[in-house]
Amino acid sequence: MARIEDDPPGLVARAVRWLLLLLYRMRGWTAVGEVPEPRRFIIIAAPHTSNWDFVNFLGLTADKGIRPHFMAKLSLFRWPIGGFMRQMGGIAVDRQGGGNVVQQMAEEFARRAEFMLTVAPEGTRGKATKWRTGFYQIALAAKVPMVVGLMDYGTKTGGLGPLIWPTGDFRADMLKVLEVYRSCVPKFPERAVRSIDDIVGSDLESGGRE
Repeated sequence: MARIEDDPPGLVARAVRWLLLLLYRMRGWTAVGEVPEPRRFIIIAAPHTSNWDFVNFLGLTADKGIRPHFMAKLSLFRWPIGGFMRQMGGIAVDRQGGGNVVQQMAEEFARRAEFMLTVAPEGTRGKATKWRTGFYQIALAAKVPMVVGLMDYGTKTGGLGPLIWPTGDFRADMLKVLEVYRSCVPKFPERAVRSIDDIVGSDLESGGRE
């Protein structure tokens, strides 16, 4: 399969990233640590308890000089915003007819030499009762590791954790993820999932269609 590369960001996309980086720094945030290599992994965006998480994460990635990707529905990639969505890292997913998102993202990984896919497993800014497991299914199908995205509101530092390879034992692998998050303070701690029992309550048989 031929490898593909992202189109270079246009003027608007560059301006948006610059503004987010400026806001990130003006609010006192600092990027720490190194970006894991090779740059082909799932970024777990959690705990997701505030709209500021998204803004700060984009500021962090701009500060680190990386271009993470995210999934969005196919209809958002039409004119007039389709080009902007792609330049910001958006990857269209087709859910029509029971489209298998896991398979679509595994194929996307196969087409790219560098691909850092960001997924928020909580799926809500409120109190989550469990994590969706699509991110884990994609990691298994694409044979790529996971990386914990860290936004610590206690120290106003952000970064990416170590590579965690999926073994097929979801509970054991999520215990490793939770261990990385132990010292990370979310915007609203009371909304964050901290219990392994809550996380493993997710249905692993969803096949990425949830």
